[in-house]
Amino acid sequence: MCDDHPAPDHAPHHLPHRELSAPDAATRARLTRRSALGGAGAGLLVAGAAGSLLGTPTGAAAAPGSPAAATGAARTSRLTRGTHLLHADLHNHTLLSDGDGDPADAFDSMREAGLDVAALTDHATLSDNLLGDVLTDLLPPEYTQVGGLTRRGWRATGAYADAANVDGAFTAIRGFEWSEPLIGHVNVWFSEHYTDVLQAGLMQPLLSWLRREPGLVLDGGAGALAGFNHPGREPGRFQEFVYDERVRDQVVGLEMFNRRDDYLFEGYADGRDSPLCVCLNNGWRTGLTGVTDEHGTDWGFPEGKGRTGLWVREHSRQGVKRAMRQRRFFATRTSGLRLDATATPRRGRSVRMGGVVPLPPRARTTLTLRLDLARDRSWRGRRLAAQVLRPGTDAPVVAEVVDFEVGPVLEVPVKVDLADGDWVVVRVSDPAEPNATPGPQDHPCNDLAIAYTSPWWLETR
Repeated sequence: MCDDHPAPDHAPHHLPHRELSAPDAATRARLTRRSALGGAGAGLLVAGAAGSLLGTPTGAAAAPGSPAAATGAARTSRLTRGTHLLHADLHNHTLLSDGDGDPADAFDSMREAGLDVAALTDHATLSDNLLGDVLTDLLPPEYTQVGGLTRRGWRATGAYADAANVDGAFTAIRGFEWSEPLIGHVNVWFSEHYTDVLQAGLMQPLLSWLRREPGLVLDGGAGALAGFNHPGREPGRFQEFVYDERVRDQVVGLEMFNRRDDYLFEGYADGRDSPLCVCLNNGWRTGLTGVTDEHGTDWGFPEGKGRTGLWVREHSRQGVKRAMRQRRFFATRTSGLRLDATATPRRGRSVRMGGVVPLPPRARTTLTLRLDLARDRSWRGRRLAAQVLRPGTDAPVVAEVVDFEVGPVLEVPVKVDLADGDWVVVRVSDPAEPNATPGPQDHPCNDLAIAYTSPWWLETR
């Protein structure tokens, strides 16, 4: 069994709650940023800046006493010690940008849905660079729907998160989605400030901001964590995942499930390489997440949308942040799913997903992967497949496929060679259902994904 004993975490600081008025029906029906910036919006920014298919029962694993507590797997792993499982949704929107719902309702909705960790991540786009808070009161409410977050909205998000946050019961996080409509969107969590898109078409201003310490004159995101959102939905794909080693430790996530979509082969039909391969092959060490990217008013409830399983030592903001920094999480579209995974080299110690596996210098060796997957009684005996993904160019290479029945811990030996690349991911799938976004003809991953582990990275010891 693998031990996991990070240093103790500390309780977060709480800010006073600040009220925003609930939206009326007319406000909900007004123009949203999605329709306002769709298509023509990209040109505006450039000029201005220069569940049934999943076979998943309804409900979500939850804290005792919540309406969704009746379903879902136990929160302890059969493989590792020292942590317990939390169910998270790290990407959601409200009326503070292009969502339809009052931010005052969002965290309550997600807790009632059985989530343990939730983040509000409204869009940061143009606001401070155009009109900002100075003219907010003179503009109609839909201004924030077009422009995204303002400083006032950022403060309000923090107040709602602090009011909802309860250590040991529910972790509420303030974040933002840096949104450049041509090259991509990036979520940022645990930052003191937010930043708009300062220069169209470039990732470097954001990456530099992540490195910068907050100061009296210039703000910064040092200490924050970030993740690539719906990779490939925007054509620039983060300048093809341009790599900056200086922020590798801060960029912790890549969305594999967004809403109901699997992004493994996003863009393949148009001649693009797998976002997973491009991201990891370029050097990023991102864990893999699932999110709802909710823009409506039913935060947390729709079954079959993405979510993330986090293995934490302490249920607090610092505990969640530590788990995210260590890539100790998995992506799924199934509420209440438990997935833990370890990799053990020959004559070596077990390493949890998200970690670095030291290998002997010889060219080829055996890695033993172990998976603990469970959901509830209805899943026992369900036939699934475990696919071991290795680096490829247009698509990942599948080094091994093992059919199994949900129940005992699964063990998968696989031959690995560092010459073939330095990462390993396990994809759990349902061979009986098709992938709605397939890759190369006859590729093993053209079936329906259930979950993805975060990667392991291989290094010579």
